[in-house]
Amino acid sequence: MMGDFLQPPLNGIISLILRHTFTPLNNNRLSHLCGPTDEHLRTIEAALDIRIAHRHEQFKIDGPKAKAQRGMDMIQALYEIAAKPISAATVQLMLSGDGSGIEGDGPSLATRRADLKPRSKNQALYLDNIAEHDITFGIGPAGTGKTYLAVAAAVDALQRSAVQRIVLTRPAVEAGERLGFLPGDLNQKVDPYLRPLYDALYDLMGYDQVHKAFEKQQLEIAPLGFMRGRTLNNAFVILDEAQNTTPEQMKMFLTRIGFGAKAVITGDVSQIDLPKTQLSGLVDAERVLRRVSGIAITHLTSADIVRHPLVARVVDAYDAARLDELPAIAIPEEEVELPRVGLPKTRTPSRRAAMSAGSAQNAEADASRVDILPCRLIVRQSL
Repeated sequence: MMGDFLQPPLNGIISLILRHTFTPLNNNRLSHLCGPTDEHLRTIEAALDIRIAHRHEQFKIDGPKAKAQRGMDMIQALYEIAAKPISAATVQLMLSGDGSGIEGDGPSLATRRADLKPRSKNQALYLDNIAEHDITFGIGPAGTGKTYLAVAAAVDALQRSAVQRIVLTRPAVEAGERLGFLPGDLNQKVDPYLRPLYDALYDLMGYDQVHKAFEKQQLEIAPLGFMRGRTLNNAFVILDEAQNTTPEQMKMFLTRIGFGAKAVITGDVSQIDLPKTQLSGLVDAERVLRRVSGIAITHLTSADIVRHPLVARVVDAYDAARLDELPAIAIPEEEVELPRVGLPKTRTPSRRAAMSAGSAQNAEADASRVDILPCRLIVRQSL
């Protein structure tokens, strides 16, 4: 049973009160729905900016109309899966979606994670573009699953024998640090930069399978600088943190693709660690390649973030602050020609006078060349 009560608009926002009673009463489901000490309800309140009150099986939601309706949909969806305890990660993933369900429509991937599916429509579009195009760009803020889904698609292709190996690379540029300042040999210097790729592989393939794949040379992880001069055939190539590449590096990477290969380029244009005067290769590639056939560009937003709900708020806050800091564009006013009042008329020189002046200048130039030439000849004779 549900009741809708509209409250007078405050600041132009219509407030809505929704009531619902879960019948028949099931204390176990209600306990799993609310979470320990109502943790899940507090998470939904903070994410949607609504108020949730409940007494046993009776729930009341108060807030803006759209958010209150989404909160009610969330509670009903959680109740459907509350036969077992619900983790906090599940609640956060549902909040990161569009509110209609836990998962978006998209291809299923053959990895160790049987429950791995896109969590939003943009993520589903991202996976579809990877499957249908040879080169795919995934551009979006942190936490949207750009790298993780790309690695999952690569593992799926390797398991299906669609490719013979996976090549993971990223530029070794992070927050102004350089490889020379890190201890150890080359591998020890590079490993910290490639750690996110290792973590995704371990999660999707397992520790033992990853090391067996390295022994069989089915997996390769290297800095971007090591890609020059290579041709990657029958490989799934992933360039991570592409916003830290230069246009020359981006062109070099894109021209490494061989026959039977796929390439996925991921990056976040709001986290560029290059010098201020250096153009990002990802920004340049998006502008240059947006109309090239066979290349797909997928944009992910803060609504696709699958981390803590605060991450989406942090991303939105920084984006808003960056827009506020942009300088205003000054539009020059149209110049108005003032009338010439009281000024004497200037007499233009006649054609004959202009021709005589031009011939005089040419004569002077010829004379100067004649004067300089003997001097050069005299110097050469003396030498």
